[in-house]
Amino acid sequence: MILGIGIDIVHVTRMAHWLETPELMDRFFHPSEIDDALRRGKSAALSLAARFAAKEAFGKALGTGLHGLILKEIRVKNNRFGKPDIELLGMAKKALSDFGGTRVHLTMTHERDNAVAMVVLEGEGQ
Repeated sequence: MILGIGIDIVHVTRMAHWLETPELMDRFFHPSEIDDALRRGKSAALSLAARFAAKEAFGKALGTGLHGLILKEIRVKNNRFGKPDIELLGMAKKALSDFGGTRVHLTMTHERDNAVAMVVLEGEGQ
């Protein structure tokens, strides 16, 4: 059963600024997300914007926003085919479990100035 749906949009210039501020990067992104984004060269800000939108969309799907979540514990990665997935760690994993969620579906897209992510949470509920 679908328990929650969340969507978010992030302006790419915000992430371009964050790329110049290591403290922000370390606060909001898992180290592997930073590495993956930096490997993308000029499209690093696009990649980070989509990942940040995914984190926000996850919080919206939970219905709590980002309250009580550590954003670097919401890790966005791509599978071997390029499909984005969310790996939850620590408090984020517990939040999904407490919500009764068992599965997270994610889609992301971006174009020049904006990145969008949508999350659907599936499970049996509380």
